[in-house]
Amino acid sequence: MCNLLHNSGWGTVGKVGGACSSHTINGGQRTMSLRCAILTALMERPATGKELTRRFDSSIGYFWHATHQQVYRELKAMTDDGLIHPHASQERLRGAPRTYEIAEAGVRHLREWVGTNQGPVPVRDPLLVRLRAAAVLGDIDLSDDIQQHLDYHRAMLETYRGIEDRDFNRPPTTRRERLQHLILRAGIDTELSWTEWCAKAADQLATDPAESDHRSS
Repeated sequence: MCNLLHNSGWGTVGKVGGACSSHTINGGQRTMSLRCAILTALMERPATGKELTRRFDSSIGYFWHATHQQVYRELKAMTDDGLIHPHASQERLRGAPRTYEIAEAGVRHLREWVGTNQGPVPVRDPLLVRLRAAAVLGDIDLSDDIQQHLDYHRAMLETYRGIEDRDFNRPPTTRRERLQHLILRAGIDTELSWTEWCAKAADQLATDPAESDHRSS
């Protein structure tokens, strides 16, 4: 199961949600979380920069999005800071991709970060602001937008449940597996909540269409 979990990324740190459910936090916290997401990934297994970007494109990206440029920039900064270094067994061949592993300083940094209390981060979704603005304007129909969000969250919910069926088809037996399952359950519960809300919003907009009056600025 552990290999499947590593491939799926449920042992990594990140955020729950997706393009339709963004958490806005300040740049320092975001940079620190990216750094620690990378450190966690390297704790699981050494990886090249390309391998890490692939994991951010797929598994880790379910919970914490980062561009390839951000990942490579952070790898350089972490190397300069002594948190990671080339893998000890790597052959120093000219032109060979560099495989990174976490250094002792990186383990200490990650442990300190995990052990530091961080308050809850409020959800700030542009859709909710647009919906409130539409209520004031009166003549803007957001039904298509709500349906787009509903389709997105239904697809994500199906993806997460599929991963749960595949990777947790038996009760977790270790603390590591239980924590990994909790991360996945956070994704499932969040997408379920958004799916239910979007469905209610779609029904509401269908029975309560936009008004015909136009308000001038």
